[in-house]
Amino acid sequence: MTRPETDPAPRDAGGNQIIPDAPAGWIHEATVLIDGQRYMRDGQGRLTPVDLVRPQDQLQDEMVRTVIGHAEDLSAQIARFRGHSFDDIAAFDALLEDEYGGHARRSVKGNRTYMSYDGCRKVQVQIAERIAFGPELQVARDLVEECLAEWAEGSRDEIRAIVAHAFQVDREGEISRGAIYSLLRLDIGDARWQQAMAAIRDAMRVVGSKTYIRCYRRETPEGAWEPVTIDLAKAG
Repeated sequence: MTRPETDPAPRDAGGNQIIPDAPAGWIHEATVLIDGQRYMRDGQGRLTPVDLVRPQDQLQDEMVRTVIGHAEDLSAQIARFRGHSFDDIAAFDALLEDEYGGHARRSVKGNRTYMSYDGCRKVQVQIAERIAFGPELQVARDLVEECLAEWAEGSRDEIRAIVAHAFQVDREGEISRGAIYSLLRLDIGDARWQQAMAAIRDAMRVVGSKTYIRCYRRETPEGAWEPVTIDLAKAG
């Protein structure tokens, strides 16, 4: 993005900051050419001649398009990295299987770790299962609420809070798995509670899985592992 070259930013006779024109290369992507006149389309689809659009709005548009362009390039690089990494790992697994007289397995493999010879680099493949809850969860909720209603004065506030959170649906219509697991960890001997926990376990269904690659490095074999960060928010 073009920026004023002096510091502080130049101002006109009235004290207003002078905003430079957006670079010429930007205009072909951001505008529409009609009968020799260039227009910019606003958020409502209306066309405005470029010379009537404020320079700061043109610069903001150019800046956003530049950042998004870099982000799209980086996203494509990450996608290629992911594909190549899985190909490399699969090829190594196939070599191991051949080495030990096995056959290439088509089933999903479990979590595993690959280490460099010097012990300072490692790649972890982790599989996270997606869990959904069947209709048994509603039976569990009814049983739990029945227990709480009967215990009333005797039930601890923290248990009530855990229960309320466990069966709360988020904005995406999903139940919090963590909160449900918190219920399963409670040691309550009431038969109805035990039935409710059994219903929760029966309600759990694995509906898919996702495989992740995580990379780590350290300076020495005795050092602490540090992740190789790909997450934009944590990079630096």
